[in-house]
Amino acid sequence: MRISANFDGGNIDVVSLQAPDNIELAIRPDEGNAFFQWFNFKLDGTIGVQYQLHIINAEKASYPQGWENYQAVASYDREHWFRLPTVYENGRLTIDVELDCDSIQIAYFAPYSYERHQDLLAKCQVHPMVTVEHLGLTLDERVLSLVKVGDGDESKKNVWITARQHPGETMAEWLVEGLMLQLLDSDNPVSRSLLAKANVYIVPNMNPDGGVRGHLRTNAIGVNLNREWQAPSLEKSPEVYHVVNKMRQTGVDLFYDVHGDEGLPYVFLAGSEGVPCFDDAMSSLQHTFEQALLLASPDFQTQFGYDKDEPGQANLTVASNWVAQEFGCLSYTLEMPFKDNDDLPEPIQAWSPERCMLLGEASLVAMNAVLNKL
Repeated sequence: MRISANFDGGNIDVVSLQAPDNIELAIRPDEGNAFFQWFNFKLDGTIGVQYQLHIINAEKASYPQGWENYQAVASYDREHWFRLPTVYENGRLTIDVELDCDSIQIAYFAPYSYERHQDLLAKCQVHPMVTVEHLGLTLDERVLSLVKVGDGDESKKNVWITARQHPGETMAEWLVEGLMLQLLDSDNPVSRSLLAKANVYIVPNMNPDGGVRGHLRTNAIGVNLNREWQAPSLEKSPEVYHVVNKMRQTGVDLFYDVHGDEGLPYVFLAGSEGVPCFDDAMSSLQHTFEQALLLASPDFQTQFGYDKDEPGQANLTVASNWVAQEFGCLSYTLEMPFKDNDDLPEPIQAWSPERCMLLGEASLVAMNAVLNKL
């Protein structure tokens, strides 16, 4: 029996391996110890044996409410991910598994590896409408890549999409993969219509350092990038610094920042109602976008989500708020669950990479519906 997290995106510490039915584990915090919840490890054992894994520091995680009705994800082939019986009780998260193969990977959500990220960039760059630009380096000296889709016509609108500011929210890059593959499909009429009206700028992974390190919310030095947008710096948040500079070069007419929420079992949007420049025109654009997304995806809903900020009280260090105020544009944070969508539960996979990718395709429908009104 062996447990290892010594790989890209891995995170777990072994506390005790005394018996298969009483394995004690602990999640490693992000750099700086402010956040932890992401786990990702491999269990090598014996086929047919029942294993019981206890994450003993679960009650001290960043979002303990996220464990309620939660089930860990697992895979034998690292392609198809399914859910394992999981119970949160007495401060411990207990995961039960009986091995069908010699080795299984278990994670908080289906991982999106740095290698897959590189594959996505390589796959897209061969398309004639794509340019991959290196915006700059992260603190661990990884390249921050921007995928530009379009003909560069300056009369067109500029759509910006970012994902994985919080690296443990891997569903964000799964969504972007689905969105990008559909955007580049010449047989997709929605994509053709959208690209006739807009140039699209996509940062599939805003935080590659945090992803490789197995962090939940922060970059290499423990900085939460989604609190850096008002005053990013090369010393603390080069990822945001480089994106902000590029946005100022291109302008932004629509911004879509993709995330995952640990606690809420729904897909929802957080708008920019609280920014000082929010007006009736922006409110009308939000309504149009939301109605289009409701039609495009039954996974999306508007009943549950975050409380709206009071007028003028938005936190402008947050990406979607800063962009809305800086460019006076339609700007959203999209949230997806780590658990399942309670409106459309699926017992085997719950919320899954496949559903993320389909939501990415639906997001293009909503973007296309609103472009003529921007």
